Amino acid sequence: MFLHRSDVPYMKKIIPNSPGALWYRKPVYPYLHKGGPFLPLTKALRKKGGRNNQGRVTVRGRGGGHKRRLRIIDFLRAEPGAHTVVRIEHDPNRTAHIALISNDKTERLSYIIAPQGIRAGDKVESFRMGIPQELVDYMGGQVDPALLSARTVLPGNCLPMHMIPPGTIIHNVGLTSRGPAKLCRSAGTYARLVSKDASAKQAAVRLQSGEVRYVSLNACATVGVVSNPDHQNAVFGKAGRRRWLGRRPKVRGMAMNACDHPHGGGRGKSKGNVPSQSATGVLAKGYKTRRGKNFNKYKMRDRPRGKNNRVTA
Repeated sequence: MFLHRSDVPYMKKIIPNSPGALWYRKPVYPYLHKGGPFLPLTKALRKKGGRNNQGRVTVRGRGGGHKRRLRIIDFLRAEPGAHTVVRIEHDPNRTAHIALISNDKTERLSYIIAPQGIRAGDKVESFRMGIPQELVDYMGGQVDPALLSARTVLPGNCLPMHMIPPGTIIHNVGLTSRGPAKLCRSAGTYARLVSKDASAKQAAVRLQSGEVRYVSLNACATVGVVSNPDHQNAVFGKAGRRRWLGRRPKVRGMAMNACDHPHGGGRGKSKGNVPSQSATGVLAKGYKTRRGKNFNKYKMRDRPRGKNNRVTA
């Protein structure tokens, strides 16, 4: 039997007394909260089974799953002042962990995406509304860039882009000056601030895919890497665990009936002498779906294409 520290994550294995337990692997984070969520910051989540308001299936492979409540995450981080991390929780609706934080002055509770490395009792702060006066007084009445970075660029702190030094690893990246965080919100993801252009009021951010895009110089970003980096190392071991998450089996188009897929029907293993295509009829081989160049004016450099050209952020 292996002994683990109370705060060190590890990969859980179980005795393989069944085929579904043979390859089962699950990351375990002992510091996560064992109870339920803070109910005032949740709301009911109604399942749709992949169907739209007309009852037609628009997303295949969804249905069933355990009942969940939606956690209301604060992606704006507009409330200034120091906040204390109350606890780190598991969120069944996302891959990243979430942190319940409390404002030191108003004691108002809110949920944020938990960065990697923060624990209960740590301090996080948002500087999106500007530099607080007590910090200016600490610097002697004028802003010292070096001292300001040392006091503000800490994991979990939310800052506008113009306050973050180039080269900093960030997540929860916003696009506009007033909008919420939109990019790098899933488990283990991060971006890197490449450069800042004060004249154009834009900042260049390199994502993990290698794409470099422009965001507003006043857009928000949180310092650090998103928590739960071992999410990609989990092995479910059996199809039933996928069903618990609301994911139904995927079937080949050639195994369906002709009314369900363009590849369906016929006698034997045949797709009816038609080119490979999706269930909606979009060609899958050689059909170009991009229309024109420079379709995204905020994209500075596209992600590298091909396995040999990939780069890390």
